[in-house]
Amino acid sequence: MTTKQNSTSSSSASSDVVELILKDHRRMEDLLRRMRSVEADRAGALAEFANRLIAHAQAEEAEVYPALKRYKKIDDEEVEHGEEEHAEGNAALLALMEVDEVGSDAWDQKLEDLSEAISHHTDEEERTILNDARLNVTDERRAELGAAFTEERDRLLEAGAGSIDNVRKIVRK
Repeated sequence: MTTKQNSTSSSSASSDVVELILKDHRRMEDLLRRMRSVEADRAGALAEFANRLIAHAQAEEAEVYPALKRYKKIDDEEVEHGEEEHAEGNAALLALMEVDEVGSDAWDQKLEDLSEAISHHTDEEERTILNDARLNVTDERRAELGAAFTEERDRLLEAGAGSIDNVRKIVRK
């Protein structure tokens, strides 16, 4: 991929909010692949995916998106669109979680719907919001946002943010 510019240490790269979000995106893609595999623990992959997706999106909306909206060169409409896509992904996640039989035709269709929603969102977010953040937000500020994002995401992961009851609550807001 690309080499991180303006970085003086590996610890700053690991706390960069852009890199942390990208790492989560790659993990979620891996979990989607596991959910497609008949040889994998598909239900386990779904549980981990649900927890990661909800915690990730809520941490972005609480800690990252509001901060990025303050930058003139980061498009507020793109950030707001990202929030709308989170809602679409959450609804697709709930639809999959509510299918009774893992691996059934209905489950496979809902998994495909979820995969499409997540793929669309991550691609768009990476091309717009995250690239703009790389160009317009200092390394120091990205590290601060990364710390805030990680703290909130990890708190939500620990709380089981991806439980079906919580996903229902979020979707039905």
